[in-house]
Amino acid sequence: SGKSTLTCALSLRGWRLLSDEFGAYSPAAHGFLPVLKPAALKNESIEVIRRFEPEVVLGPEFPETRKGTVAHLPPSRDAVARVHEKALPGAIVLPRWEKGSATRWESVPQSEAFAALAFNAFNYNLMGELGFRSAVSIVRQCPAWRLTYSDLDDALATLSGAWPEVVGRNAERRQAAALDAAEDL
Repeated sequence: SGKSTLTCALSLRGWRLLSDEFGAYSPAAHGFLPVLKPAALKNESIEVIRRFEPEVVLGPEFPETRKGTVAHLPPSRDAVARVHEKALPGAIVLPRWEKGSATRWESVPQSEAFAALAFNAFNYNLMGELGFRSAVSIVRQCPAWRLTYSDLDDALATLSGAWPEVVGRNAERRQAAALDAAEDL
């Protein structure tokens, strides 16, 4: 609950949208490939995003679908321009909207992060050992958190506050990888 709403809010504040549905991880590229399409907002989330960004342009509303009323937010021009650019894994965030809750930002142990990735990967069983190794690799290189929220602005502020740690960890990781590659020459 709240994943697409949070994804849309992030994209409206300049974060790059890869997908609001799932991450397409390429083991060969060690990164995520964009799977761009309009992001689906459902029911109350439509008005939440309109209040969040009054100038937002949404597609038409489709009432009475199996998920209720649905409207779509198109990806930004930047996301479309970067559709062929992979994104390196940086963090695992397990978001959940809970009505009336205070924003909670809690560290998630690697075992729980692994279980969440494996359970939510639609092709994990089909990928076998490669799926297992991919999930383990992502979990080992990424800090993982659970974000519980009811206030969208507070959730975005929490994510923005945590992001410098992610950027710092990724810079260290890239530097270590460059040193390893130089040693291999």
